[in-house]
Amino acid sequence: MRQHSHPPSPLRYLAPRPAWQLAGLWLITGLLCWLALLPPVLAQGVSDSARSAEAALPPVAEVFLHNRRVVAFRSDQLGDSATERAALAQQAMTEAMAAGGPGVVTRSDSGDAVRFDIDGRAVFFLTADDLAGTGQAGSLQAAAHQVQRRLQQAVAEHREMRDLRHIGTALGYSLSASLAAWALLWALWRGHRWLQVQLLGLVRGRESVFTTYLQYARSALRGLTTAVTWALGLLLAELWLTFVLRQFAYTRPWGERSTHWLLDVAGSFASAIAGAVPGLLVAVIIFVLARIVTRANTLFMQRVTRGEIRLGWLDADTAEPTRRLSNVVVWLFALAMAYPYLPGANSDAFKGVSVLAGLMLSLGASGVIGQAMSGFSLMYSRSLRVGEYVKIGDTEGTVTHLGLFATRIHTGLGEEVSLPNAVIFSQPVRNFSRLVADGGFVLHTAVTIGYNTPWRQVHAMLLEAARRTPGVAQEPAPYVVQTALSDFYVEYRLCAQGNRAAARSRAEAMSQLHAHVLDVFNENGVQIMSPHYLSDPSEAQVVPPGDTWAAPAPQSPLKPET
Repeated sequence: MRQHSHPPSPLRYLAPRPAWQLAGLWLITGLLCWLALLPPVLAQGVSDSARSAEAALPPVAEVFLHNRRVVAFRSDQLGDSATERAALAQQAMTEAMAAGGPGVVTRSDSGDAVRFDIDGRAVFFLTADDLAGTGQAGSLQAAAHQVQRRLQQAVAEHREMRDLRHIGTALGYSLSASLAAWALLWALWRGHRWLQVQLLGLVRGRESVFTTYLQYARSALRGLTTAVTWALGLLLAELWLTFVLRQFAYTRPWGERSTHWLLDVAGSFASAIAGAVPGLLVAVIIFVLARIVTRANTLFMQRVTRGEIRLGWLDADTAEPTRRLSNVVVWLFALAMAYPYLPGANSDAFKGVSVLAGLMLSLGASGVIGQAMSGFSLMYSRSLRVGEYVKIGDTEGTVTHLGLFATRIHTGLGEEVSLPNAVIFSQPVRNFSRLVADGGFVLHTAVTIGYNTPWRQVHAMLLEAARRTPGVAQEPAPYVVQTALSDFYVEYRLCAQGNRAAARSRAEAMSQLHAHVLDVFNENGVQIMSPHYLSDPSEAQVVPPGDTWAAPAPQSPLKPET
């Protein structure tokens, strides 16, 4: 049966991604919180004179009626402080509303004050001194008119709270608004998915154009559509909440303040952005210049590393650490120069975060700084290079990576050992490659032979074993030295160098050399006396010639060369 291949549907890009959705939710929530908190942070650049002027203003005592702000007192009257006047006004309004009158609010002039009545009962007085610091000094009548309007609205809302018919109507409107908001949110989410499918399908149809950045384009489209959907959803939720709060007399002031707060935040945010643009532009220019300088420095140091440029004070081994250090210095200098121009750099919150970050770095980065300094010391001392064969403590192998914090070594036995630079810097390093040309390494081994064997014979046997080993270089020629005359034997050490035919691992080359040493000594009937003995054995401890390939040993490639 013939099968037809269908192009994958764009819906495959919308497969469930719980982790991604959770991360996106946290990201958007954090962004919205940052947007809400940024204007107050950016707006903390208030001058000292303005703050001192605010501190000189008299205290304010506000009067509320069911969450509705009616009036604010700032002066004393007839021996009563502003706070006491507010408490008396609150009590008078409560008694007037409890009387059950029609709720008529009137005002009348009384010298330098304005008297306010509810159903003919005096509730409070507003004086010209109460307008100090409000920008309305000298316009007592205008302020009194606003107070009367707010008091009348508060009285009307008090009566509305006891009207069951109005409460039922408000509940009906709220329920209808909730259903409409839910339907709009559902449509918004469905529209978001449909738009993602269409946009991803459009990108899929242009794969020949977006081959290099196809995955980035998909991620950008998902992020953009998700951000727009969340923004519209939050705006819709704010409109629904404001509408519902405005339906009830008790919560209506909250709904009014919600709208004003949103507008104030948007205005503060826009003004903060406009004020931060010049400084932010300067900071961007500083960072761009730092990027250009570090890029030029990187290209220059790369040419030094490749040997294209030779300097007396800089070589290929120290070019890489010099590049890192100079780039760090450039970026730190750029950050110090751009710091005053960053938005909110002078705010208390920014300063507090800077102090906290500095404290955390000073407490937790001492070990990291020590490791980094050890790494730079190893690089500038040139005691290690990548590709060299070294022995550090009990670890022996080829250096594959020399970093700021750790050095990686391949032992040749299927292991990779990572050593902290501080550990390497505190102990001797034996380098088997530094004195050998053409990237080779030193091969040496020691044997202990009894005093009854002529030393010239031992020299000849060790040199023969070195000649048979393919990885041992004949130029410079291997040599043998007596390193110790011990109580029971003489210690001989064979010193040679590995050539280009040597095994990739020094461990493999040493294994072949040891195998040939054993073969040569067995062939000549000389036993190796290591570690030592108490008396001469009755027979020499060597492998008979006929047992060299005893089963199950296969025919080894380590045969004597003719």
